[in-house]
Amino acid sequence: MDQTPETKNSATLERLLPGQQPVLMPGHTMETITDKIVSLVLRRPVTLGWLGGFAFFFGVLNVLMFAAAYLFYRGVGIWGINIPVGWGFAIVNFVWWIGIGHAGTLISAILLLLKQGWRNSINRFAEAMTLFAVACAGLFPVFHTGRPWLAYWLFPYPNTMGVWPQFRSPLLWDVFAVSTYGTISALFWFMGLIPDLATFRDTAKNRVAKIIYGLLAMGWRGSVRHWKRYESAYLLLAGLATPLVLSVHTVVSFDFAISILPGWHTTIFPPYFVAGAIYSGFAMVLVLAIPIRRFYGVEDMMTLRHLDNAAKLMLSTGLIVVYGYTTDAFYAYYSGSFYEMFMFKNRVLGPMGWAYWVLIIFNVITPQVLWFRRVRLNPGLLFLTSVIVLFGMWMERFVIVVVSLHRDFLPSSWGTYVATRWDYAIFAGTIGLFFSAMFLFVRLMPMITIFEMRTLLPEAKLSEEVAAND
Repeated sequence: MDQTPETKNSATLERLLPGQQPVLMPGHTMETITDKIVSLVLRRPVTLGWLGGFAFFFGVLNVLMFAAAYLFYRGVGIWGINIPVGWGFAIVNFVWWIGIGHAGTLISAILLLLKQGWRNSINRFAEAMTLFAVACAGLFPVFHTGRPWLAYWLFPYPNTMGVWPQFRSPLLWDVFAVSTYGTISALFWFMGLIPDLATFRDTAKNRVAKIIYGLLAMGWRGSVRHWKRYESAYLLLAGLATPLVLSVHTVVSFDFAISILPGWHTTIFPPYFVAGAIYSGFAMVLVLAIPIRRFYGVEDMMTLRHLDNAAKLMLSTGLIVVYGYTTDAFYAYYSGSFYEMFMFKNRVLGPMGWAYWVLIIFNVITPQVLWFRRVRLNPGLLFLTSVIVLFGMWMERFVIVVVSLHRDFLPSSWGTYVATRWDYAIFAGTIGLFFSAMFLFVRLMPMITIFEMRTLLPEAKLSEEVAAND
């Protein structure tokens, strides 16, 4: 019986040692790589599956538009926020979406600087994932201000009244950190696209497509001068993006860590938030990569080695998150503070204790299956595990934000929190925005980088060695 590319790939990987697993399956040349990736956009017809998926998520996006319009009309009172829970779904979703965007920059920038060739198959759509996740995250602080049409007050623009933002507030630090992160990520993503856009320009048969891709390619000719400047600029942007992976979610954690509220005021938050961001980010990478490689037939480029490595990184960052949970409990009891100890007991055994145990099951217990290589090489199980981790990380942010707020220092100020249908509608709408953008991206842009995939071929490596010897 004939084997499919997937079963052949799996069988090959089972016979090889981990260090021998191929980044690119054999049989490819520079021409076949270029032709296959270009054909996914320029020659592949629009399928019913793509139309159905895009129509569904675009419909969910319209829910966001309607809910946002009603929010602007009525105000944030339509949400479940109250006193003492002044931060609800909006901040939970903001932190969750920012975290998802971290894996794209880590794959693109840090693994590029570390010269990890296996990143080449997944870095392009991971970078796009970063941009779309940051766009979704940026909506919630604007919504949460209550007067989104005055969001420009957060920036130090020249004004006659001399009213300046409070620069000592970590909420303002978020504005600068996230905007810088989004700008550098967009530049890094577009810079990497330029050589491939030129390939699309030269390959396209449709005159309109040729003009559009030609404008986006910015006159790229592939000359030695272009490549030299390109590599310098690309490495520079990678160097700028690398500290942002650590700094952005560190600044987000300061929203909580510099307060005096029990459950927030802890020094473990910066590294704990960064690890959690990469944890959920790689889960989203797998949620996207597994269907893409299946439905677009690119298992020979996105091999099981990519899934294996991403799962390993998800497991390692997940263990750091587990360490954060442990130290959080230890700090509460070691502090000797009655309020800290009560906060942790309330988080575990209080009226919202169910949320804490859900995140423990989803974030701590379930991902331990990734210790087994057969699970890491099984796309179905890996996809299910990644979805569970994404939900668990959302629950973690819910516990940090809501459960820490609903019981204040004084019992007279205790309250509860119940999300409304508008909370759920806006959150679901951002998911529709994210996946609608991803559907458009894989249809209109190269989701796998062409020129970097060529560097994985034996003849490309041989030419590099010859050039080095000369």
